[in-house]
Amino acid sequence: MPLNGTNHSKLVLDDAPFFKTLAEFDEWADRMPQELSGVLPYRARRQSSPGSSSQGKLLLCHDYKGGYTESPSARSYTFNFWSFSHHRVTIPPSGWTTASHRQGVKMLGTILKFCVPMIVNISIFEGQDAEDCLRLLVGRLPQSKTGPLQTPAQRTIPVSSHYAKRLAQLARQRGFDGYLLNFECPLQGNIEQTRALSTWIALLEYELKREVGPHSEVIWYDSVIVDGRLRWQDRLNSVNLPFFLPSTGFFTNYTWPREFPSLTAQYFLSIDSQHLARSPPKTLQDIYVGVDVWGRGSHGGGGFGAYKAMDHIDPKFLGLSVALFGQAWSWETEQDKEGFTWETWWAHERKLWLGPVGPNDIVQIPEPPPGQPVCEHGPYTPVTSFFTRKPPPDPLDLTFYTSFSPGVGTAWFVEGAKVMDATASGWTDLHKTTSIGDLAWPHPAISSELGDWEETPPSVSPGICMYDAWMGGSSLRLDVTLPPSDDDSFHLIWIPIQSLSVTSQQSYDVNLVYKVPPHGPAEVDMGLSVKLFDDCDEEVEDVDVTSLPVEDRPSIGGWTHLAVRICVKSDTPRQTVAVGLIAGIAQEESSSNAKPLSLYLGQLTAFPSPPSDLSAISVPQLLWADYQMHDGAGVLTWDVAQSLPPIHGLSLTSLEDPQPAWVIDTNNRNFLYFNIYVQDGEASSESARASWFVGTSGLDGRGQRFFVDPACLPAQVGTSKKLRFTIEGVTDRGERLSRDRCVFVDVEHPT
Repeated sequence: MPLNGTNHSKLVLDDAPFFKTLAEFDEWADRMPQELSGVLPYRARRQSSPGSSSQGKLLLCHDYKGGYTESPSARSYTFNFWSFSHHRVTIPPSGWTTASHRQGVKMLGTILKFCVPMIVNISIFEGQDAEDCLRLLVGRLPQSKTGPLQTPAQRTIPVSSHYAKRLAQLARQRGFDGYLLNFECPLQGNIEQTRALSTWIALLEYELKREVGPHSEVIWYDSVIVDGRLRWQDRLNSVNLPFFLPSTGFFTNYTWPREFPSLTAQYFLSIDSQHLARSPPKTLQDIYVGVDVWGRGSHGGGGFGAYKAMDHIDPKFLGLSVALFGQAWSWETEQDKEGFTWETWWAHERKLWLGPVGPNDIVQIPEPPPGQPVCEHGPYTPVTSFFTRKPPPDPLDLTFYTSFSPGVGTAWFVEGAKVMDATASGWTDLHKTTSIGDLAWPHPAISSELGDWEETPPSVSPGICMYDAWMGGSSLRLDVTLPPSDDDSFHLIWIPIQSLSVTSQQSYDVNLVYKVPPHGPAEVDMGLSVKLFDDCDEEVEDVDVTSLPVEDRPSIGGWTHLAVRICVKSDTPRQTVAVGLIAGIAQEESSSNAKPLSLYLGQLTAFPSPPSDLSAISVPQLLWADYQMHDGAGVLTWDVAQSLPPIHGLSLTSLEDPQPAWVIDTNNRNFLYFNIYVQDGEASSESARASWFVGTSGLDGRGQRFFVDPACLPAQVGTSKKLRFTIEGVTDRGERLSRDRCVFVDVEHPT
């Protein structure tokens, strides 16, 4: 994805996105396929700020009306963090998992129980919902007649690890990081069943650690209490504590009065430390206080009043975390209004998260809900202001790549050339979501490289451009407005774009592709630089920045490449740096109505510097491609490899020579995705074959596979009896493979 055409088959999407019953889950799990190779594994962010370890976290819990029905051929609501749907077991779409892992954020699935309350004994439940409430604990039931050899003297509910194991295996197979447990149903087994449930939670947590890794999560939602009744507490207390202790986190309901967050913190601090000493020990950060953006009984009334609830949670100072529930409010409340577009939603979304763009951008704060006590709060505070900025994983752990994509677009570009015009509705693919430049929004904190501003400083406004891009569907547009001047003037402006966490004394290469449209209002000279984030408007001597030569290649559409090598000289193991532009702008005499200067950023990458010996650097390639018919369509598969440049002889001087005969760079390049093209296989020669874009890999979570939906094939090859498919790789350093490293496959095409 994106895919050419419209009305695509569901086979282009993830397999089995949810299970309505545990029996349905068992049937699928009996033939559980291999792990999805196209889902990016989780890499933790490295902590560079000592104080941030005691500050609260943010958990996004998405409740979208009607579930997730976004089409590959329409621009939809997108985000990078959390999913929530009303099925028994819900699996995050693979593209969402990759998008969140790219930023060092965990992605969780959900296990939900909405049981029908019935008066029955502890061993018999009626109805599918009630049956699954018990079945989760006792495991899969046999088909044969069976029973104990001797009736136990005291009968309690046995707890099986069957579903704990299978759910952990499911998380590993799909590449996500754990589960939210939402048991909004009375447990008719009362204390006996709730004790069994807490035991099962511990089993699930153990199996997830074993299958997924020590970073996995099991978060309990505030619902049933110790006697089995469904009683939301809106805080942590003694009647829900037994469910929190075997979990890794606790998510409170969102209808709490203003004093409950502090009561929760006080209660947590009163718990005997021996009960919290599991590895890792629990902290206040593991308690996520619920806030409903829809305002259903939530303090502040939701929407742009949700900040009032977060004021009381106080994640930066009190240390509690926030669980933001239903943040697609920004889309769902706007989508049916006249004139709604993706762009109008994006402005609405930005205001919620980043605040107004200027003094004339009014924030409509809702009135307090009826009956809620008066509570004084300051002016609107955007969501991001409550949390410390956290850069993506260190490029030493995960190559940093961005094409400044929010996961939607109206076209697709390959090295500046438009290869696909989408339908009027555009496309959506969370797999293609990358950072949009975290330091650029809502406005970058610019500074002058020439000292203090003499008069009014310039202003820089960011935007997402979907009509011109380098790789993918969009670029970051920066509109620079210069102050009016009676004379010619020169500005040298530092514009921070992206934060990165880096390891001190480690060398990194940073590459940027940018564009300055010709015939602009001023002459521009662009440079790429890196500064310490905490000191990014000061002259910094702790970062060595060296310009690197770039390959001289023909430019499509005026795009230009810059590259630098950086190294932070510091005794502190890790630092946060800001990657940005230094723009030299020569301004002629101008008036107050002069047009802004537009800069376009197409791609930014950062990775460990390769060795100086080029023969040590392996180069990725595709080996072969295959095509198999499948349900009237087809499936493309391929394999990838690495190859080394040739060497000319060995330089060993003796058997005791301490220098190795060769060295190998271990920082291999991986693939982001693959572009798929098709040609008329009946064309008379290679030069006569026009190549048509079909789509990209990634939508279904499979790394080296593409489902060829007939709807993706362009009309120009519709009557051809033979087709040639070409697979072209794009690496995580933003490199498009050359033709000698790509492959084709010829197929018979039934018409």
